[in-house]
Amino acid sequence: MSEDFFQGYKGDALEILKKFSVRVWGQASINTTRGVFRGTILPRSENDDDQHIVMKIPTGYNVGIDIRTVTDMQETGYKKAVYKIPEKEFPYSPGRPNVKLIGTGGTIASRLDYRTGAVIPAFSPGELYGAVPELADICNLTTEKIFAVFSENMGPEQYKKLAVVIGQEIEKGADGIVIGHGTDTLHHTAAALTFMVQNAPVPIVLVGSQRSSDRPSSDAALNLMHACTAAGHGDIAEVMVCMFGPTSDEYGFLHRGTRVRKMHSSYRSTFRTLGDTPLATVTRKGVKPIKPLYNHRRKDRNVSILPYFEEKVAIIYYYPNMQPDMIDSLVENGYRGIVIAGTGLGHVNKPLYPAIVRAAEKGVHMYMTVQTLWGYVHMFVYDTGRDLMAKGIIPAENMLPEAAYIKLGWALGQTDDPQEVRRLMLTPVNDEITPREPYNGYLVYQGGVPEVEEFIRKFHK
Repeated sequence: MSEDFFQGYKGDALEILKKFSVRVWGQASINTTRGVFRGTILPRSENDDDQHIVMKIPTGYNVGIDIRTVTDMQETGYKKAVYKIPEKEFPYSPGRPNVKLIGTGGTIASRLDYRTGAVIPAFSPGELYGAVPELADICNLTTEKIFAVFSENMGPEQYKKLAVVIGQEIEKGADGIVIGHGTDTLHHTAAALTFMVQNAPVPIVLVGSQRSSDRPSSDAALNLMHACTAAGHGDIAEVMVCMFGPTSDEYGFLHRGTRVRKMHSSYRSTFRTLGDTPLATVTRKGVKPIKPLYNHRRKDRNVSILPYFEEKVAIIYYYPNMQPDMIDSLVENGYRGIVIAGTGLGHVNKPLYPAIVRAAEKGVHMYMTVQTLWGYVHMFVYDTGRDLMAKGIIPAENMLPEAAYIKLGWALGQTDDPQEVRRLMLTPVNDEITPREPYNGYLVYQGGVPEVEEFIRKFHK
């Protein structure tokens, strides 16, 4: 057989495919010491090992089969697949809202390149319409890709450009903005845009997907439909994150950009509002507010764009026996602000005190948050907290550590005056600081407890 029939396979894996005359894209039955596997042989990434055969099984999932377990293989059919998202012209309807989708590199709709193992995003209106035709029933969609980066590579440069582009699109008349974004740092960008894009007249919705579009359990299409619904038809004119509510596909949540955090590495319902309740639920039928107070959609085009950020800001997660050189090194390298995620009510150990004093003497702005995530900094309760405040650390109330880091960078991008920085930090823009935590703002139920198990069985997980 020609090498063209064994795309990406090499070494031992290539030899066993040749031995049994089984081709890539062939439907095959593979007998192994672990059982029989049936499905389609997929191309192998060029960078992968030569000890596994990759098969797509009837459920739609891919499995890797260790060739050392293979006892027999038989090809039962052959049909070469073309993994390309079809592209169709996106229909325009005069009565539907105009939504602008801004891309940053997230895989909100995608296919898998089996040659490299990389996910290739679909992004043009035609590609998105081909992948998610339901979008045409929701809005008139135009797209613009301004970055092509993984979310871990998003930073101040991207935050500032995004804010400016959003302002321009609002001025042009967009009825709503959707931002496609990788999920890992989605909440950082949401916080940054909350501070940089204030008093917007339309919804600004960040959306991502935990699982790429080629997977049967992908959340990409539904998240995109929900985000476009919220942006085009919703009344909440704020920076929000739109992702799955429960792990099932019943509805999505709209989370306020300053109170949301990614809380699970792989669950589709990974994003949670902390210290409060989500803003709303969203389905393809519309948005249903949970919180009674929010910024309403307006017809004007007025918006305040404040694209400022000081990059020399750091966040430190305190741990027992942390050494003072952790703080000294930041000061020596010119950092202007430090956010500390402290223990309990906002504490660190005494060996750090001299380094904190040195940082304060150098004019470094220091703010305390809590690594518990839920709850408030209370530094008046114990001597430790009082000592730290006396040495220059300012309590950041119930700001999430990531939100405090983003806000301190934003504040220092505008001024280095301690009093003005403090005013900016402690004046809420949109619920990064709340006057109280509602009774249902902290719900972490432990599995195994009878009443919790009963609830899960009765409703859903």
